Parts: sequence; structure tokens; C-alpha cells
Amino acid sequence: MHPTAMQNCRDFFRCYAPHIERGDEPVKVIEIGSQDVNGSLRSVCPEGFAYTGVDFVEGRGVDVVLQDPYALPFADASADIVLASSVFEHSEMFWLLFLEVMRIIKPGGLFYLNVPSNGDFHRWPVDCWRFYPDSGNALVTWARRNGMRPALLESYTSLQHDDQWNDFVAVFLKDEQFIGRFAGRILQHKRDFLNGIVAGDPASFRNYSEMPQDRIELRAIREARG
Repeated sequence: MHPTAMQNCRDFFRCYAPHIERGDEPVKVIEIGSQDVNGSLRSVCPEGFAYTGVDFVEGRGVDVVLQDPYALPFADASADIVLASSVFEHSEMFWLLFLEVMRIIKPGGLFYLNVPSNGDFHRWPVDCWRFYPDSGNALVTWARRNGMRPALLESYTSLQHDDQWNDFVAVFLKDEQFIGRFAGRILQHKRDFLNGIVAGDPASFRNYSEMPQDRIELRAIREARG
């Protein structure tokens, strides 16, 4: 778990967790790829939430071991929040997993996605994908073609902090009719990001940049050298 992955998920919970509709049972959180490797998102989950960690292998932080990477062993509309951080790049067909995530989330529930936008080749057991700023809207289009009605509440590419990763972060709502429950956005306060998208914002991107952070910094070094 690299530092920005932990911070981005902490920002997600701070912004969105207070607005999850609560009944008699605790808010149900499911994390895909939950094995504790140098830290766990479980540590930033609000107190009192019911947290279930799933992964493809046994290990610390894993409550349920998946038998099929594209079949989550949970009932339809049973989870309030699903998390997937540093997982989709290792899924050969992540679009199938996305539909499974949408299936198990309640209509007013959220999916938090964090996936590299760049970074080293790292097989776990494979490494297949990197996500660019349009990826969140592309997943919404895919889900709509499959009869669903999700909304992308926001997405952005975070800047590096003490590591080499630029994380693509996206927050999805299962059913767009519940968008009124979630007025706040992470990007209302966050500044260290590129190419932010916010639902309902007429601007195409906030902090628009054609170049990733690595290229921006490399260009600055070259210019400084003359």
C-alpha cells in the first residue's frame, strides 16, 4: 500500500461516508484486494462500519477468498460501499469485475476505485492496465450498455508523494437517481491533482494537463539546465 493510496481512500471516507443512508444495520463495506501489504484500507474505514475484505489468496486482512475473479460471493444490492485499490490493473477483464461490483452495491451505494495511471510494471500475478482521465466515464458508458444507471460523481489523477505512483481515483454511484444524497466532493478541497472531473461541473477538467506529472517535472529539469 503506497502513501497516496491510503490518503486518497481516507479522503473518500471523510467526504462520502457521512452521507450513506443508514438503517438498523451497520454500513457494509467490501474491499476487493484486501490483503494487508504494507498497510490496509481497513485502517481508514470509519468506526462502526461492517468491513469485509476479499482477495484471491489467503492472508492478513482477507476474510473471504475468491474462487472466481469475476464472481463476487455476495447478494445483489447488499453492500453500501465497495472499495478496489490497486486491483483493476491486475484484472485481465476489469470491465467484467466492474459489472459485478455494480451488481452487489445497493442503489444508493458507492464504488471507490483507485488504479495506477502510470508506474512500474508489477505482476500480481499479472499487470495489464493503466487508467487515463476518461476511464471513469468509459466505465459508466459500459455499465449503461448493460442496463445499469450509474453516475460518476468525480474522478482525478492524484500527484505523487514519497512514491512513484500517480493514482487514478473515481467515485461511482450505483444509481444516478440518488445523486442528491451526495452534495460534497473530494475535489472541493483537494489541490494536488490533475484532470479532475466533477458531476454537474460544466468545465471539462479541473487542473487540465496533457502531460503526466513525470513529464511535467522532466521538462522543468531540462528547462532549468538550459
